[in-house]
Amino acid sequence: MRELWGGQSVGDTAGLGRRGMLALGAMTVLAACTSTAKSTDGGKVRTDLAPLERRFTALGPLSGAHWLGAALGTDSRMSVPGPTDVRVVGIAQLRAGAVAALMGAPQRRFQPGTPSQLPAELAEFMPKGARWVRSDSFDREMTGGTYSGAFYLGPGTDTVYFDTTNPSVAASSGP
Repeated sequence: MRELWGGQSVGDTAGLGRRGMLALGAMTVLAACTSTAKSTDGGKVRTDLAPLERRFTALGPLSGAHWLGAALGTDSRMSVPGPTDVRVVGIAQLRAGAVAALMGAPQRRFQPGTPSQLPAELAEFMPKGARWVRSDSFDREMTGGTYSGAFYLGPGTDTVYFDTTNPSVAASSGP
């Protein structure tokens, strides 16, 4: 057998043996199967409005919000270094009458819809009995085609539920 650095032989596999190699392989598979979503702020619900108002300018001024920012794909030790996608999801209170005004454009064609994948941390902030509506054209208008997102409006509550990935700052709002 050929000797490697440190006195081990090639056939020795650094002393692990067959069972050790199998155990190492099993640990690698388990690590790859762990969740790949990790909150960038420890799962803490945020209430600051400025980051949302800079990204979702078409909603107008907000009077309240509960939201999360979560980095996707950073919880695994096996992940490849590189750009990180960020999920921004939450509920925001719009000014009185804002939802009716947003729904007034006939080209938007709002239809009943139900938000999916609601994080448990936000469940208590969802308006009770809200009847959500959604429009694909409104989603495209909000995202400007630069990121993915879904926006559900609550006509009876003047609220919006948003679920976006990598929402960019609107060009007119500065950094």
